[in-house]
Amino acid sequence: MINTHICQQKTSVKKRAPCFCFILFVLLVFFGFINTAYASSVKDLESQKINEILFNIHTYYVDDLALQNSEYIEYNSSQFERLYSKLDAYSKYLDKNELNALFNNTNGRYTGLGIEVKSIEQRTTIVKVINNSPAKQAGLRSGDIITAVNQHYVENSPIDLVAQYIKDSANGKVQLSITRNNTQTPLIFNLSRKQIKLTSVTKQLLDSGSGYIAINNFSNHTLHEVALQIAAMQNHYGHSLKGLIIDLRDNPGGTLKSAVAVADLFLQDGLIVTTKGRFYDSNQSFYAKRGDILKGAPIVVLINENSASAAEILAAALKENLRAKIVGSQSFGKGTVQSLIPLGDGDTALKLTTARYFTPLGESIEGIGVTPNVAINQTTLPQTNKAVIIKNEQSEQNTVFNAEELADIQLVKAKQLLSMQ
Repeated sequence: MINTHICQQKTSVKKRAPCFCFILFVLLVFFGFINTAYASSVKDLESQKINEILFNIHTYYVDDLALQNSEYIEYNSSQFERLYSKLDAYSKYLDKNELNALFNNTNGRYTGLGIEVKSIEQRTTIVKVINNSPAKQAGLRSGDIITAVNQHYVENSPIDLVAQYIKDSANGKVQLSITRNNTQTPLIFNLSRKQIKLTSVTKQLLDSGSGYIAINNFSNHTLHEVALQIAAMQNHYGHSLKGLIIDLRDNPGGTLKSAVAVADLFLQDGLIVTTKGRFYDSNQSFYAKRGDILKGAPIVVLINENSASAAEILAAALKENLRAKIVGSQSFGKGTVQSLIPLGDGDTALKLTTARYFTPLGESIEGIGVTPNVAINQTTLPQTNKAVIIKNEQSEQNTVFNAEELADIQLVKAKQLLSMQ
């Protein structure tokens, strides 16, 4: 088994499924992995690979599904279908394309248009355009509504269908019909999907020598990016930061290793997270090593209902080690860890839930989430304001971010808390 743990990005299968933003490539890479039905790709598997999957479920799955009394059982197709349907929503067989997409995502790159979308009133609305992407270069904007993809009308279609049309575009060529500012005549954009390098961390300078970072996901590069952005702000001020806001809102998760490493940056000591499962390697405790990059300066963490998994690990670790105050709304509540298990010649894999994780105080946040110290419900972060925070253009100009000028009450409260500590 590959010891690669994924605090899998949240899905919409929960009872309180939130309305949240997600990038189209994440939809294809992660949301396409939801085990809501018996996947057609599984039905077509040869018997040898099915037996591999059965063995791995029997050996590593977090719950004992009582696969009869044998370690190696040959199931017929209907028996296998029933067993496969018992897995949780985060476990799934990954074909070659899905596996490659997952690796690309965890390495901070993907092939796509570079737009983040959200279903608003049953219309696929662009809420973020990634810098240096085909969408940015073509002139797409936050607030644009996708009404057609390659002349397929999609105005009232689910987002996964919109994503599939984009993914299936011949030669990577995509034509989007866009409604902007309620105009009657749609705007036509012709784009090409390409590989985009993603930055998981962005920064802004605050007043009084403090800083702000937004962590959008936890990839293999997030630790380096966090340290780099903090160093850049400290170099600008000429001294250590006097405080830091860490924005984890709308962060759907990523890898366990990345979340632990980022938490370790800010902790002098203490337990970060514990994982527990049936397989011995799934039972681990992760502790902070000596050294706090901020030298004890106060931290405020922002979360919302779309902060999940790895983001919740970081938030809980800083909160329960009394290292940070948490501001915002109850987080998503995704408390399981997935492992990638290669199948056959290694070009496909089984993504399997192998452990549950527990906070430093021994609590499971599954279905519950992290409770903020200061609860402020803010249904959606104003997209115009979020763009000001997240965009790289301003950070490159060392612009000081004035939170009071924006209608982001959670961020305003976080800044107030920093000034009081």
